[in-house]
Amino acid sequence: MTDQIQRFLFERTNVRGEIVTLERAYADVLERHAYPAAVNRLLGELLAAAALLTDTVKLDGILSLEVRGQGALSLLMAESNPGGEMRAIARLSEETELPAGDAAFRDLVGDGQIVITLDPREGNRYQGIVALDHDSLAGCLEAYFAQSEQLPTRLWLAADGVSAGGLLLQRLPDESLNQDDDAWARTVHLAETLSEDELLGLPQHELLHRLYHEETVRVFEPKALHFGCTCSRERIAQALLTLGAEEVRDILAEQGVVETQCHFCHTCYRFGVAEVEALLQGDDATPPTLH
Repeated sequence: MTDQIQRFLFERTNVRGEIVTLERAYADVLERHAYPAAVNRLLGELLAAAALLTDTVKLDGILSLEVRGQGALSLLMAESNPGGEMRAIARLSEETELPAGDAAFRDLVGDGQIVITLDPREGNRYQGIVALDHDSLAGCLEAYFAQSEQLPTRLWLAADGVSAGGLLLQRLPDESLNQDDDAWARTVHLAETLSEDELLGLPQHELLHRLYHEETVRVFEPKALHFGCTCSRERIAQALLTLGAEEVRDILAEQGVVETQCHFCHTCYRFGVAEVEALLQGDDATPPTLH
């Protein structure tokens, strides 16, 4: 099974869709961490959702999804870009124990919010926030589209620690495209029959045929997805500036070097005295905000 996302639409309607499948990219995220099985499953759903949203909003930049909870799982974060690069992390609370067994979404995250950030290469950064008012990640993201985009959108997400997948259907506002008044209700109803095993185990073309063999579906070329971390020595150096000169020099005095590690890929970066001083002396402007 290939790590890819594929766009499709139903002819003579204003209904479009995306389907995503992840294996290697998902494994590359999990191999860098040692999360419990329930967290691994949620992280897979979040990766699939990030890919679907990136392709849906057609962003030329970075899209990040953050689930900020008050439960045992305090943070889930995934990033995606149009080049197909993806990365993700989770953070467990130090104060709350993880529920035993196969805990559900809200059992893990508790109350909180989802923050969706669109950071284009050019133009203004946009951030949308939606409360964790639903029992699933998919339900919360559907609420975001209803609230912020005002587009009827349905999502189906699944992950099992090995594979992750997702399906998105969206009704576009242009009614002039639609020659079938029942198309939205019918395509959603058919998608509701989809099982997690089918979403995770079937090739995309077979899954679409199984669901929509009586529909006229136009399928576009798939796009490959892969794990990719956007960290770099330059970005980490700029992040050090946000600590302030005094704190950075205190670390140097205590440890002899400044050492930090990327949370996503675990690459370690070391900065010696001369390099740090050159960086601090060159910081004559407010450092940029990093994501």
